[in-house]
Amino acid sequence: MIRHHSEQDCDPVRIADPIHPAQERSILEWEIYRDIMKDRAEEYLLVIRAGHPHSGYLRDLWHYGELFLILAWRDIIVRYKQTAIGIAWSIIRPLLGMIVFTVVFKKIANLPSDNIPYPLTVYAAMLIWQFFCNTVSIGSESLLNNSNLISKVYFPRLIIPSTCMMVSLTDFLISALVSVPLFIYYRYLPGWEVIFIPFFIFLTILLSLGTTYILSALNVKFRDFRFVVPFALQFGIYVSPVGFTSTVIPENWRFWFSLNPLVGIIDGIRWALFKTPLYLPSLFLSVTESLLLVVCGYFIFRSIEREFADVI
Repeated sequence: MIRHHSEQDCDPVRIADPIHPAQERSILEWEIYRDIMKDRAEEYLLVIRAGHPHSGYLRDLWHYGELFLILAWRDIIVRYKQTAIGIAWSIIRPLLGMIVFTVVFKKIANLPSDNIPYPLTVYAAMLIWQFFCNTVSIGSESLLNNSNLISKVYFPRLIIPSTCMMVSLTDFLISALVSVPLFIYYRYLPGWEVIFIPFFIFLTILLSLGTTYILSALNVKFRDFRFVVPFALQFGIYVSPVGFTSTVIPENWRFWFSLNPLVGIIDGIRWALFKTPLYLPSLFLSVTESLLLVVCGYFIFRSIEREFADVI
């Protein structure tokens, strides 16, 4: 009797080939490598989410410190690129301002200068004003000028207006070198109070950054601020003790005049250099307002930042 077998019955039994020891070791090494790389990826993973907590945002600012330096260097190079005299403009502008204010307020108006050479008094204040003015004027437009970068790549947007402070600080330090021959020419030697100058420069940095954060964020949402900022800065120099000293302000108006945070900073610089009287309430107001502005500017900037890519 002949028995017919089905095709399934005729298939040979397939036995899996045994894994070679070398191949097994290779698989084990790959799994270990995969686990290590997974841990490293989780360590450096950057998660972008709405409502990023402030602690994480500040950590991102620290991690992007190299980008901050790159953008700051780029802005410094571009600022005087293709100019005939280059960085000399950072010296010429405060010098011309000093000459004009000395002629107007000293020669014509005959305002007192507390027995200090009037050009020195004006130049010290002019440096602080130029530092603040340059930071705010450039920083308020910085987000709009970097719209392509903002709309394509993620990074903490606070870096962009912050780099403008580095540009202004560079101009300030270069301009400050001119004060050395001026002091030698007028044979004036500052006292020990000069050690407080870095403190007043730091206050100027806080004030400039706080103002820049607010105006740069609002300028993205409301383009009217690009017309308001130049006018406000042009007006601000006349309500700040740049071309005159605070002693010419009547005593009953002194406190209200000191509400301008630059008053305490400029008076502090003059006190550190020339030992002129320092009105302590103005110094207290300058410190308080500078700290409040930089904190409020940070939170206002963060509240509008999520809308930048949509409206810029």
